[in-house]
Amino acid sequence: MDPTAAKIVLAAKRGDSINRVAEKIGVSYSWVYDWIERLQEAKIIAITDNGIRIVDHQMRQQYAEMVAALYGRDSISQEDAYVIPHFAGMEFAYTEIDAAYVWTHGGYQVARNHDDYPVFINVHDQDVVRWMAFFAQFGIDTAIDERPAASDIEGTVYYILYPITGSIDSEWVDGSPVIPLEDAVEQMMETRAAYEPALAIIDDEYDMDIDAHHHDQMIADGGPVGDENGSQ
Repeated sequence: MDPTAAKIVLAAKRGDSINRVAEKIGVSYSWVYDWIERLQEAKIIAITDNGIRIVDHQMRQQYAEMVAALYGRDSISQEDAYVIPHFAGMEFAYTEIDAAYVWTHGGYQVARNHDDYPVFINVHDQDVVRWMAFFAQFGIDTAIDERPAASDIEGTVYYILYPITGSIDSEWVDGSPVIPLEDAVEQMMETRAAYEPALAIIDDEYDMDIDAHHHDQMIADGGPVGDENGSQ
């Protein structure tokens, strides 16, 4: 009942490659490969031409209970906050603040810190109740559509769910499903002053022709400057 093995089994979706699973849980490819070989020998998963497939669903449930107990006992770290949603087996995509965070490869944070860390995800509207029940297993609070007051939340990490009717558009970046870059930029433009440094990073990397001001230029111009966590 190794925690890494549990994360692999819980994060793996039918058809995933070993590399995809490694990205999801933030563990090296070689270490995941080694564990997947062991899990295949134990007949918990199977490796096919179409990718990974879970074959022992009873063991998967036992892993789920173990991981929920582990996370429920300890505080959830920022790194764990981006692993746990992969265990749900439901489609999602990071949005809002997390769209900027993912598309800048963790290079920009805004309006959150180590004591107050909401994570923003798009989910299918028919899955909202299941998502809330899923996070409740870990003792994690959820809110719908908007960020609640800090006094209404227990724990540092919590999730803001945005119900989506129809398909969820996403791209895969650094082990995370995230709304498409164009949509992320459009969201940031709505409150551009807060996201100007993120827009500059995106402009540099993806050649978006945004005409964003760099952080050092913003300081010279007297524009908004975040604290060490990127919060305003």
